[in-house]
Amino acid sequence: MKEMRATCKRSVGLFLVSGLLLCSLFYVWSPGNSPSADIRPKLWSPLNAHLYGKIQNIANGYNDIPYNIKEDVACRLAQNACVCLADKETVHLPFSNLLWPRAWAHNISMAFLESHPDPEGVKQHRAQEYRSFQRRSYDPADVLVVAEAMSPLQYPTQGVKVRPLKTIIIPGLGLREETRLNHVVSLTATLGTFDVAATVHRVSLEGVGENHMILSSPRLSALNRQLQFVTYTNTVFHPKTADTIVFATQGHQAFFNIRVGHGTVPTLYNFSHQKEYNISALVTIATKTFLRYDKLKDLIDSIRQFYPTVTIVIADDNEHPQPVTGPHIEHYIMPFGKGWFAGRNLAVSQVTTKYVLWADDDFLFTANTKLERMVDILEKTTLDMVGGAVREVTGYTATYRHTISVDEGGEEGDCLHIRNGYHHVIEGFPNCVVADAVINFFMGRTDKMQQVGFNPRLARQGHLEFFIDALGVLHIGSCSDIIVSHASKIKLPWTKTDSQKAYDKFRYTYSSSDKYLHNEIFYFKNRFKCMTSH
Repeated sequence: MKEMRATCKRSVGLFLVSGLLLCSLFYVWSPGNSPSADIRPKLWSPLNAHLYGKIQNIANGYNDIPYNIKEDVACRLAQNACVCLADKETVHLPFSNLLWPRAWAHNISMAFLESHPDPEGVKQHRAQEYRSFQRRSYDPADVLVVAEAMSPLQYPTQGVKVRPLKTIIIPGLGLREETRLNHVVSLTATLGTFDVAATVHRVSLEGVGENHMILSSPRLSALNRQLQFVTYTNTVFHPKTADTIVFATQGHQAFFNIRVGHGTVPTLYNFSHQKEYNISALVTIATKTFLRYDKLKDLIDSIRQFYPTVTIVIADDNEHPQPVTGPHIEHYIMPFGKGWFAGRNLAVSQVTTKYVLWADDDFLFTANTKLERMVDILEKTTLDMVGGAVREVTGYTATYRHTISVDEGGEEGDCLHIRNGYHHVIEGFPNCVVADAVINFFMGRTDKMQQVGFNPRLARQGHLEFFIDALGVLHIGSCSDIIVSHASKIKLPWTKTDSQKAYDKFRYTYSSSDKYLHNEIFYFKNRFKCMTSH
């Protein structure tokens, strides 16, 4: 009997707990009582001013026609005033955070600046870096251009962008036609829906919140005023695409694109900003070594003569690696014979400074190897990379400048054309030109070089292949007055060491399989059917 009572009590207790949980779940999941956040502005005036400002920037005219804001739509428009708010806890139960995870918020600005010795200085430096980033990433195709009505539809021809699943006002919509009993336009989308941020008297709307919306009014001015408030909301997620909008009226049809995509997240580098460039904070020197430790030592010694604190990153694929030590040196060991481009990838991947300088392990720095000049041109232009010149022991100085172009070739593939030369001189830098490929001594923006990468299949030979991959990605220059010396390669056969003979065997033996690999890369990876070159 006691056991039955105990069992009954446990059952009742379990029932009560279950009931409480069910009530809690019902409370949370019920549409009318779901956790809510007040996304409306606390005052009408900021939203009203923001919306009015957007309309004024988009089109002029019809300002005397009143409108009523649709708060639920207008509040979704970007206001350039994002805030980080944590979700409020609405249910106080054990393990409620596991059942109903809440978003947390972290004030990055406060956390970083309050512990920084010079908060105002670092804010100004970040702003300067961001302006430089914007200048480099500027694309004239992003500028808003509106085709004024001649068809009689007026619409934007370029520059309309929306972030995935976000809402924008479509700028520049209008209708120019003679007075008639009723003026009608329609909008059709594939990846989103239409709405209005405000309503205008005597304008009828059909299909609000759908991908096909019709607007009509007996007053042309009222219809044009309403068109200034038309919004587009992306509903099909894709990180980089475009929605083709059909804008139509009786007897006329126009098409324009709304680009859908995330904004570019900038890559900025926090370094001590001074009047003169701090090369140690801005630049890392990267190199790859194989069977030439004597040459590598000479390179390091020459660098230290002029840049004693610059970090040097070394990728090493020797079979029997030797220690390479010293201040500001990072030595990374790779599998034996992994190769030239794989070593470049490894070395560049470890760079944390804004710029990386590539130098072969048999180069020698001199008084003319001015890294400050390379930094200066990269800081003051939109270039992503700048090459220098290499002086041989014979006194000849090479810049190895090439232009690269690709002609479309149909189903069989495209045609690659490589020519000696350059495109034009860089204004303000008379010894520098713009080219598509430069010599094997160059400084580049670290993030851009990492973006292109180096094909690790190219183990022994490869140079132009990187610049072919970089075509359309990197903006490249070349300066003839920034010079590095090349250690002598002239050796009598009977004076060569075993290491030198082994290096020559690896470096200069070009087998049929190597030739096949290069042809395969060009044919399949790059989809070329032919190549022409000087």
